[in-house]
Amino acid sequence: MTTGRHRDEAEAPAPAVAGLLLAAGGGRRLGGRPKALLPLRGRPLVEHAVRTLRSGGCERVHVVLGAAAGQVRARAELSGCTVLDNPYWESGMGTSLRLGLDSLTGTGTDAALVLLVDQPGIGAGAVGRVRVLGRSPGVLAAAAYGGRRGHPVLFGADHWPGIAKSAEGDQGAREYLRTHADEIELVECGDIADPADIDTPQDLERLRRTGA
Repeated sequence: MTTGRHRDEAEAPAPAVAGLLLAAGGGRRLGGRPKALLPLRGRPLVEHAVRTLRSGGCERVHVVLGAAAGQVRARAELSGCTVLDNPYWESGMGTSLRLGLDSLTGTGTDAALVLLVDQPGIGAGAVGRVRVLGRSPGVLAAAAYGGRRGHPVLFGADHWPGIAKSAEGDQGAREYLRTHADEIELVECGDIADPADIDTPQDLERLRRTGA
């Protein structure tokens, strides 16, 4: 006979993992072209990243914009997303990460899967591999490439206050992850994803060749 305790465990909902897309960068080394609007297959890069998160299993997606936020909202299809404008985006990624995590507080989300808009080689397969590790609010996990930690990164809600406190400038969560390195669960994704950033005109040309 199944006990009440076992019934409760069986009926417990799966942990909720939300996608958090950081897309505020101004593309200084790209001549000031906002990264969210870089073209990939004829559409803004931010749309590609949102589809990646959803295809990887994130039903809730929060997007943090910054540079040219009005243009991004006008040109990109972001329906169904919670879209946030970071007025302090020029201060670095840390402000976008804090804003995004704060927007998820109180939503019933157990973990945030963080993806950067300028890594289009990271697809739904890598997102899915990391997302399934979101078993509890205490999780701390990340994709790895050849054993080196990269994105996406999965932050359980228990870690959000500490991350927000330490996120400064362009460091994002780097300092927090460094001090909690022994808690991070790594999942190798080098066989299915390319973590290269789009940071320079050369990178943009490579994006045009591979994503046209």
